[in-house]
Amino acid sequence: MRRESHVRFCERLGGRFPGATRPTLVFSLRNDAEKVWRALGKRLQVYGLRLHPEKTRLIRFTRPGPNSRKDAPTHPGTFDLLGFTHYWGKSRKKQWVIKRKTASDRFSRSVRNVSEWCRRHRHMDISSQQERLALKLRGHYQYFGITGNTRCLRNFLCEVKRTWRKWLNRRSQKGRMPWKRFYKLLERYPLPEPRIVASAVT
Repeated sequence: MRRESHVRFCERLGGRFPGATRPTLVFSLRNDAEKVWRALGKRLQVYGLRLHPEKTRLIRFTRPGPNSRKDAPTHPGTFDLLGFTHYWGKSRKKQWVIKRKTASDRFSRSVRNVSEWCRRHRHMDISSQQERLALKLRGHYQYFGITGNTRCLRNFLCEVKRTWRKWLNRRSQKGRMPWKRFYKLLERYPLPEPRIVASAVT
């Protein structure tokens, strides 16, 4: 959509999306999805809006069968929304559930932002760097810390540590930062461990 506007849907009980920009509609039948897709595009034109051709798509996202394989043509796809990749996975009870993990583009962008910050502030004293990086990590955990996303949180922490060491290693030609020395530094200036702050509703 080019600009924000109130969009009202009058199907059955109806729903309203104030300032809607990325609604996700779920249908049981593909024919229904295609029908609404065409009708929605025409309806938005009345308000001077349009569906973004690269961000609007139909995705098969049905529950996998008992013997479903990822390489099978009927295996359901995934989709990204609000920084998370949504996909089907097995729960601890071996049942199919919708899971969420940090989207790869958001993960890469977060790592790049940390790297840029470390580069620009590499000559700041260690305690101040640790304090700021800890704040960045807690903010990341606060948003992405949902059930089932622990692996991505741990990977992000590892990338932050690797990036921090990289730029500490470039503070000067004499002040090298081998991993053994960096681990001792982390004992004195630890970074917060990943934590789950919310349960993902499926």
